[in-house]
This record gives sequence, C-alpha cells and structure tokens, in this order.
Amino acid sequence: MKGTAAATKKAPAATKAPAAKRSAAVAEKAPVARKSPAAKKTAAAAKKTAVVKKAPAAKKVAVVPKKATARLKDAAPAKAVVHPPGDESRTALVRRARRIDRELAEVYPYAHPELDFDNPFQLVVATVLSAQTTDLRVNQTTPALFARYPTPEDLAAANPEEVEEILRPTGFFRAKTKSVIGLSKALVEEFGGEVPGRLEDLVKLPGVGRKTAFVVLGNAFGRPGITVDTHFQRLVRRWQWTAETDPDKIEAAVGALFPKSDWTDLSHHVIWHGRRICHARKPACGACPIAPLCPAYGEGETDPEKAKKLLKYEKGGFPGQRLRPPQAYLDAGGKPAPPLGAG
Repeated sequence: MKGTAAATKKAPAATKAPAAKRSAAVAEKAPVARKSPAAKKTAAAAKKTAVVKKAPAAKKVAVVPKKATARLKDAAPAKAVVHPPGDESRTALVRRARRIDRELAEVYPYAHPELDFDNPFQLVVATVLSAQTTDLRVNQTTPALFARYPTPEDLAAANPEEVEEILRPTGFFRAKTKSVIGLSKALVEEFGGEVPGRLEDLVKLPGVGRKTAFVVLGNAFGRPGITVDTHFQRLVRRWQWTAETDPDKIEAAVGALFPKSDWTDLSHHVIWHGRRICHARKPACGACPIAPLCPAYGEGETDPEKAKKLLKYEKGGFPGQRLRPPQAYLDAGGKPAPPLGAG
C-alpha cells in the first residue's frame, strides 16, 4: 500500500496528447494571411471615413463681462448702406455727381438764395449776419436794420448800441454789429460806398470770407461761385463726392466735377436739399428723389410714409425762409415766411 501511494505521488503531471501538440505548433507557425489589394483599399477608405467622422474640437467660448454685454445690447443696429463701387473711376464719379445735380434741379427748379435782399449791400450784410443762425431769423431781422440804415454811409455812422439792439435776435449780436459797421466803413472809405464785384476785394471786408464772397458774387453779380456752408459740406461728403473737410479744399474738389457755369445753381440745389430732405441727424431717405444715386441711403428713415413727416419747408407744407420770396417759388406752392413776432 505504501509503495502504491509513493508511486502515485511521484507520477508526472498529465501530458498533452500528441495530436493537440501538433495542432498548437501548426497554429504558432502558420503565416499571417495576406490581404488582397482590394481589401487594402477598403481598409484605407474606412480609415479616412473614420477621420472625417471625428467630432471637431470644441471651440473656446469667450466670456463677455456683464458691462460689455450691456453696451452691446444698447448699441444701435448696423445701418444698411448702399455703397458705390470702391473702385469708382473719376469719370463715373463725375457722371454720378452731375446726374444728382440734374435730378435736384428738377425737384427745386425755383431754388434761390434764401436771404431777402434788394441790392449787393443788403446781401453782403445779410450773409454776414447769417453765421450761426438761420436765414429765416436774418430775414426777420434785416427789415428793421435796413429801414433805419439803408446805405453803407448810414450804417458806417451808426451807434453800435442801437445796432446791437436790432441784431440781438440773430445771436452773437455784438460781434456781428462790429462786423457790419466795419464792412460799411470799409465800403465807404475804400470802394466809394459800393460793394466790389471781385473775390479778392470782398474777402478784405470785415466778417467776409470766401463763402460770403461767393454768395454775393453769384447772386448779386451773376459770377459763378460755390457756397460751401454746413449743408453743402455735409451732403457732398455723404454723397462721396469728396472726403475733404476743409471748406476751401471742398470747394476745389467739387468745383472740378462741374462746369464753372453750374456752380451757383449747384450750391442752391445742394443747400436746399440739405435743408428740406437730407437732414443732418435724420435724413428722409424714403422721400429722397436721388436715393438710387446716394451711397448713404439707409442712414435715415426709409419708410416712405414716415419719411414724408420729416420734410421741411415747402416740401412739408411749411413756409420757406424768405419773407419776400421770388414769384417762381410762390407759383410752385411755396409760402413766404412770417415776419418777426408773427408767431
């Protein structure tokens, strides 16, 4: 019994069958199956598809501070502005500018200087007084001034305090009194009491610059000139006729786009349009006759009905600037302005 037990303990572990050994050896030594060319192409395509289907990396989201967010909410929406081609040629600019002037000439065939005057002296004085105020206010003030001082000799000898009292409604009345009395003295002493008809002489008078000189030359002497007032400056830049901001440079740039014979009427057309339709703060784009030609269309009200309510003077059914306007203006439906104190 002991021998049998010992034999049992020393017996080796059971071994694999020869057939099983041979199968394992064959499996280890068997070469890897080669893929056919078609299979390789299929695998490559699968890899590409897998790359394409990968989700893109998440973008970092910028956190806007609360204050900045509030500013963005309060900001006005972007304006829909129709710009002309950025490469607008000189020829195209000239054509567009002249077409705008022709269109405005049809809208305002009765355009005229909006200061009441009977002679060059009254016009030069009224133009000097129009600085920093409206033509309407000047027209309401000058009847009393010219009734008391009808000639340069009379105004040159006037008592400044009395003149100041008359000119008070126009604002800056002390400075304006000094200018009109000074220019009257210059007319008497240097030009025999007559307003000169040359630019170089006019600009020597106290209070008279190029703008005033061209108003006088164009409307009292029939000599062409461009009047670059605030309306003119604003509109020609809005229409992209020029990017200049200096009045003298604007005058030169715009003058080069038009024949000299058109300058005076052009000034009237532009200024009238600026006063009646193309306002500084809220232009009536929906009622503008040159909207298709304007690169700034959309800066103002584009709804036609709302735009009509923004029209001023005769376009909106209101009186013009002059107490004694030309007959052509009255024939076109324009109304004379009321005198000072009439309400």
